[in-house]
Amino acid sequence: MSTDAAPRPDTASDVGSAAPREPRLPWIAGRAPARPAPVAAFHSVSAATAALLGLVALGALIHEPVLIPPLAASAALVHCAPALPLAQPRSVIVGHLLGAAAGYTVAAVAAHGSAWAAAVAAGVTLALTTLARTPHSPACATAVVIVLQAPAPGRFVPLLFGATVLLVLTAYAASRIRRAAPRYPAYWW
Repeated sequence: MSTDAAPRPDTASDVGSAAPREPRLPWIAGRAPARPAPVAAFHSVSAATAALLGLVALGALIHEPVLIPPLAASAALVHCAPALPLAQPRSVIVGHLLGAAAGYTVAAVAAHGSAWAAAVAAGVTLALTTLARTPHSPACATAVVIVLQAPAPGRFVPLLFGATVLLVLTAYAASRIRRAAPRYPAYWW
């Protein structure tokens, strides 16, 4: 029994009472995941933050921005929800590469910087990742970034690939550091 809510009154004892029945909201109650233990939450958040700081440090070394918003979302997935299909290496790496391909393709056909084209690129990415069995929602954001920002593909795509591999490897390492942590990945390919 949950300690967050008062127990429901016994319906048999309510017969004839004038008190209104409490509305049932099954779609709200009991659906949230369990709160992680403080140690587990600290481990996941610390590992994700360290991975993102590593991307920033790499970018500072090579004088290129390596950390982009979709990669922050990917770090959150691989470190805080490592069992989800969206967090698996296949989905992270291939998903972002499909997002990049969709972004550059749509940008070549439509005008760079168009919000309409960015939305189409995100939709195309979603279709491609679904068909390729590589679901990864941050990959849709990668396509949007490409259409809106027009990064040079010769520099952006290798950095994107390297960053996704780095995120996967840091999640793998972090899952081995803490004994009680869920093992990442659930599958490689």
